Amino acid sequence: MLDNPPLLTIHRGHRRPSPALLERFRGAQTSHLVDVMAGRGAMHWAVKPLDPANAAFIGPALTAFAYPADIVGVYGALAEAEAGDVIVVANDAYLCAAAIGDIVAGMMKNKGIAAFVTEGAARDKAGILATGLPVFAAAVVPTSPAANGPGTVGAPVICGGLAVRSGDIVVGDADGVVVVPLDQAEAVAEGLDAVRAAEAKAIAAVEAGAVDTERMRRILAEARIIG
Repeated sequence: MLDNPPLLTIHRGHRRPSPALLERFRGAQTSHLVDVMAGRGAMHWAVKPLDPANAAFIGPALTAFAYPADIVGVYGALAEAEAGDVIVVANDAYLCAAAIGDIVAGMMKNKGIAAFVTEGAARDKAGILATGLPVFAAAVVPTSPAANGPGTVGAPVICGGLAVRSGDIVVGDADGVVVVPLDQAEAVAEGLDAVRAAEAKAIAAVEAGAVDTERMRRILAEARIIG
């Protein structure tokens, strides 16, 4: 580089979902959301909760980029985040040093952050679990990061294979993380009602003893039989 970049760059002024819109996603299963979005919207399978029993969350994204093996972007996100936000940290999927530890997780919990999501790694797992903050990461390692920068907060990122913008709606559960783009959120919320109704009908059928579905029967009826 000809010139060193700023240690930290902060982008402000992003749109935020209304509280009413967020409530429409409350309790949504990530699998249902993916069904509504035509099989899209889920982060890479490796991004999983450190504690599956404390994985459910929803909130607007506050994005950050942390240079691999560095935590300056995470510090910036902690400072900028509002209560209820989900901090989403991209770091080029670097897994050999942690993007979060128990001390920073505890400060996020104190600030009312809804969850922390990274395609990178975490450390101090036992301490993170003790904070009660839902943390999603792709690995757990003991290695600490540096704080040399550069880091960015609020700009669009690619995290876990997904484009994420600050203000997008992020939902997590034991299966993983789904991102609903803010400009699609109204349509997805409407589709979610239909998926929930269909799922409830299917579950009721199974509980009543069903061993197949109409779709299965149709596929089997059209199968090519050999021998």
